[in-house]
Amino acid sequence: MIRSFLFWLMLAGAAFAVEPDEILDDPVLEERARELSKGIRCLVCRNESIDESNAELARDLRLLVRERLVEGDSDDEVIDYLVSRFGEYVLLAPRADGVNLLLWWAAPVLFLGGLGIAGVYFRGRRENPVPEELSDAEKERLNELTSD
Repeated sequence: MIRSFLFWLMLAGAAFAVEPDEILDDPVLEERARELSKGIRCLVCRNESIDESNAELARDLRLLVRERLVEGDSDDEVIDYLVSRFGEYVLLAPRADGVNLLLWWAAPVLFLGGLGIAGVYFRGRRENPVPEELSDAEKERLNELTSD
């Protein structure tokens, strides 16, 4: 019984971050606000969304999201507004465009480049010819050079 209660209490932990006075009367707008809040980073907690965070700044951001939605902004307009004020860092999943595109593609390109270099290196090592036997003249010359 107690285990079950604790389990459900842990699962509901994120729901406690949004306080009752923040919840909008319109259930459609509230659902949009909750979905948007899941993708916005708490600038205090860093790897937590504002929907999960109890920090005061997260509360302010949740209220700001709801305020923008009530004013009639679309989801994209709300996100653009937050990015213009706080930078791309406010997004938990950065956009894959502009300079971020370089970051998104850098790891796979470097990995494939490394595989290519390793392939060329190992292929070159495998194809090294076996040295030929020294001729009689070369053996004599070698003996002359090494004998003192």
